[in-house]
Amino acid sequence: MNSADDRRNVRAGHRNGGGTVTGFVHKGHSPHPSLDDSLEGEIRAFLTDEDQLHTYDDLTKVNPVTPTTVLKCLQARYRVKVFYTHAGCTLVALNPFQPIPDLYSLDVMKEYHCASQPQEFKPHIFIVAEEAYRNVQGQLEPVNQSLVVSGESGAGKTWTSRCLMKYYATVAASSSVLKSQDTVERIERRVLDSNPIMEAFGNACTLRNNNSSRFGKYIQLQLDRCQLLVGASVQTYLLEKTRVACQPANERNFHIFYQMMKGATDEQRKEWKMSHDQRFVWLPKAEKTIEEDCFHDTVEAMVHLGINAEKQRQIFKILAGILQLGNVNFSSSTDESQPCNLQEQAAELLCVPAEELQLCLRVRTLKAGKQSVLKPCSQAECSMRRDCLAKVIYAQLFEWLVTFINNSICADKSTWCNFIGVLDVYGFECFQINNLEQLCINYANEKLQQHFVAHYLRAQQEEYVSEGLQWSFVKYQDNQSCLDLIEGSPVSVFSLLNEESRLNRASDAKTFKVRLEKELCDNVNISWDKFSKVPHFTVAHYAGKVNYQIQGMVEKNKDPVPPELISLLQKSENALLHQIFTDREAENMTSKGLSKVTVVSKFKNSLESLMKILHTTTPHYTRCIKPNPDCKPLTFKKEEVIMHFFPLILIMGCKANLLEDQRKRILSQCAFSIQCCWLRYQRRRRQARRQSATLIQAVVRSWLVRRQVQRWNRAAAVIQNTWRKWRALLKSLAEAELDDAKDLVKEDVPVLNPVVRERGSVQLSTIQEPVTVRGWPMGLALASAPSITMSLTATGFQKMMSVMASLNLPSRSGEYKVETNQYTQGVASIRAQPKGSVKLHYQRSPLLYADRQPDLKSDVTGFNEILLEKTL
Repeated sequence: MNSADDRRNVRAGHRNGGGTVTGFVHKGHSPHPSLDDSLEGEIRAFLTDEDQLHTYDDLTKVNPVTPTTVLKCLQARYRVKVFYTHAGCTLVALNPFQPIPDLYSLDVMKEYHCASQPQEFKPHIFIVAEEAYRNVQGQLEPVNQSLVVSGESGAGKTWTSRCLMKYYATVAASSSVLKSQDTVERIERRVLDSNPIMEAFGNACTLRNNNSSRFGKYIQLQLDRCQLLVGASVQTYLLEKTRVACQPANERNFHIFYQMMKGATDEQRKEWKMSHDQRFVWLPKAEKTIEEDCFHDTVEAMVHLGINAEKQRQIFKILAGILQLGNVNFSSSTDESQPCNLQEQAAELLCVPAEELQLCLRVRTLKAGKQSVLKPCSQAECSMRRDCLAKVIYAQLFEWLVTFINNSICADKSTWCNFIGVLDVYGFECFQINNLEQLCINYANEKLQQHFVAHYLRAQQEEYVSEGLQWSFVKYQDNQSCLDLIEGSPVSVFSLLNEESRLNRASDAKTFKVRLEKELCDNVNISWDKFSKVPHFTVAHYAGKVNYQIQGMVEKNKDPVPPELISLLQKSENALLHQIFTDREAENMTSKGLSKVTVVSKFKNSLESLMKILHTTTPHYTRCIKPNPDCKPLTFKKEEVIMHFFPLILIMGCKANLLEDQRKRILSQCAFSIQCCWLRYQRRRRQARRQSATLIQAVVRSWLVRRQVQRWNRAAAVIQNTWRKWRALLKSLAEAELDDAKDLVKEDVPVLNPVVRERGSVQLSTIQEPVTVRGWPMGLALASAPSITMSLTATGFQKMMSVMASLNLPSRSGEYKVETNQYTQGVASIRAQPKGSVKLHYQRSPLLYADRQPDLKSDVTGFNEILLEKTL
């Protein structure tokens, strides 16, 4: 199939309601042919090396992801007998239509179960099973798991569910060390043996599938705290009981009837009143033999589940009686008001009086107040009552079997804490004639599809977040509008159907069609063919459009069972048949006063219960694909695969929409324009902030400089004033202490008081007379002292220690030399200024050289200090 074929198929799939993308544009009408060329170029580049296409274990790794590339990869893998492929978090299973025993052997189970990383192995249904099992084991608080097996009829859902149950029965029971081996084998065998019984009574050979499930089932495998299998339970949904009395063209009845015909012994045939040459109206295609026509396996499974020989005998007699009902002929007469003639065939097998059976089939009871009126039935009414009897018997027998199986395999609530559920439901159906059964089946598929989409997108989101990727999903259109059409409130197909069913009047297809058109005209998922003579309506489902015939739909929804038939069956001498309908009457008595529950109401409630269970579990999806419509081994038809695989391709993120590249380009241009505007705005804003900051900084700096200069000016003025005052003070002190030498020569020295002379003088060795010592504020005056090395003696109150302390002379000698003031030298004193130069006064003075702390290395500092002249 070339690219044009792909586009036509995908476009048709969208018109059938299966897409989330608005469709494809033909290459000739594309406004941007270069984009089409680019996409086709990428596809051709990817498909260049066809020898490597089968190596893609995950379809999300295909680049580009288009219907063409995905189909090529699936076809390549199918050609080399690789039937499982990952599609993100979903497993895709292609039906090989032939036995592949080595693919599901016990060794393969152990290989996947014992692997440290089973995801690294080749895709397999056992990977999904093991992942769910480890999810229960690897959590502190185990979360219940659900394995949802979806796909159309004939895609292999039943086989896949069977493999899953076999896997868990093997790996979850074989490791038990708390129970004896006999107990383990009993649990495993009973869980596995529930399958062949339910398939025999609930599956049938159809045009699309030799083993089509005509009911939905959800099997809960019960695990204890050690995650070991301790039991199981089965919940069933919407058994197609109409198949018992009415089989579509070229299809068969339920398997169990053909098993009885082909596997019964002569003794059993005699007991069932079933001769070898007898033909039954309700057993079409009896000459066809399929793998499921194995009566011995069903009987063996019954034995393992605890159905004893007597119960088996009662079950098969009931089934034989149903077949005999199908051969009942009603005499035709010109006057249909006359009673119908009934051949006595089934009364003995059903263990009811033949006269009462005939009366119930040909006469109906009408109640008028407290009185009952008997009214003969027409030929058509007799046939309808006969079919109703057969359907209600079979449906109640099937329900009893399910209850018995649950009682046999279900563990006590105290022994198990969590479960792994396996959901096997009927696939999407679209036949030439579709009625209430197909509407309910497709409605269930719509609900599961919505759950699948939500789960897939959430799983992808978690994966992208864990990888730290920046991502956004392409907008998709879900199927909520279709669900609103079918089940919505206040007006929907189901609500209108229930209202019509509860009216106490005969239903009319044309009247009901007019009401549907009036009430649901605003919904885009429903349409009508105004030129069709048969009243019907068309619903656009996610997988395609389906035409539903309105004729008979209301009656099927009512599912009426004449009370006289129930009363008759309660009188049956068949213990099982009597028990079934006695229990049914007791259930009806408990619900007395409630409005009659219709078929769609019951199915909707059970489906909502199922969805609640799924929402509380961690789901694992397996999508089964039927590669060809004729069920031929290893035959791959792209048209068939794309029709049922297209929704999954869309959810995987397939853009395929030739407009996608153009959309990306426009989005890129818009993003670039936004980025440019944003960057320009940011830069302008940053520049304005920089200019503002610069101006603020300049103002602050100028203010700081002005303040600092003002401080410097004030400090300079203070320093200058202080300096001027100090110089003036120094000058006044210098002038006060300096005097001329001539004045000293001429001055008469007063005679000192003897006491003062004695106590205030210093005797020098070179001078005979004592030298008077006068104290000065910052120094000591020594008159006519030739050298400091001379010995000094002190008399009076001025001790030698006082003199030494005043002079603060070091103990070492020879480090400096003090010369006396000679009048002839004309130097009177040396004045020291703080941190300044030495000023020489050339005026004589009685002051001798003096210093409080003479030191060669010390600075000449001090206020009003007289320094000694230092010599090395």
